[in-house]
Amino acid sequence: MSDLLIDPAELAELLAAEDPEERPVLLDIRWSLGTSPEDNLAEYLAGHLPGAAFMAMKPGLASSPSEDGRGGRHPMPKLADAQEAFRAAGVTDIRPVVVYDGATSLGAARAWWLLNFFGKDEVRVLDGGYAAWLAAGLPTETGEPEIERGDIVLTPGGRRLLDADGIEHYLDRHQVVDSRPADRFRGENETIDPVAGHIPGAISIPALKNVDEAGRFLPADDLEMRFTARGIQPDKRTAIYCGSGIQACHMALAMEVAEVGVYDPAVYIGSWSDWISDPERPITTGP
Repeated sequence: MSDLLIDPAELAELLAAEDPEERPVLLDIRWSLGTSPEDNLAEYLAGHLPGAAFMAMKPGLASSPSEDGRGGRHPMPKLADAQEAFRAAGVTDIRPVVVYDGATSLGAARAWWLLNFFGKDEVRVLDGGYAAWLAAGLPTETGEPEIERGDIVLTPGGRRLLDADGIEHYLDRHQVVDSRPADRFRGENETIDPVAGHIPGAISIPALKNVDEAGRFLPADDLEMRFTARGIQPDKRTAIYCGSGIQACHMALAMEVAEVGVYDPAVYIGSWSDWISDPERPITTGP
């Protein structure tokens, strides 16, 4: 198991540690595209890992989109909002953190990437999420637990964050991955963004193909083979985008699990929804 991922058995062992500072803070990022925040919260209240704090996507993990679309559908959160949200969820400067969601780790990966960006290194993702915890027969609880407020101090810059200009630089010198489903990359079946297609020169590698049917990440060797088969060159730097900066974080996690070359991926958080906010930027369709 990668040191970025954790399985239910290992997590259960850590949560039973005698030293409270060794027990990870648990963040439940129950999020899925098209599901309301109220429904996400209701799902959490109906069952979650014991002691886990619920974190909504906004405002802690994303700010609200601008009227002109610049910044994308899930822009970077404001520093003050992110710090308050993580503190309210119990995150400290000392204790490690484990993040999870329903199964596929999409929401969890966004929290993992943001915490790393803000300087928190000891963060792992529960592989397979809440579904894997249930499948292991481990205890759960309902309702909202009492969370001891954290003292985390966020400092930006722990990961490479790109804007549209940064993506253009990567297109010229490195490689860029589009992690949306393949049909949206080709410009087909676009029901989310007002413009269909992709950034010219990007490589299509759908993020959700990095996990199996149970939502667990494929083994590192399988991920490496998948990326190289899609045209990724390990000796080049990689930038990633998606529709609004969530699947891109998932792809970043998968690339780091694969531990190949200089992936050390940069993320274009604004992604396609930001790219198309400027009609001057080029787009293309097809494979």
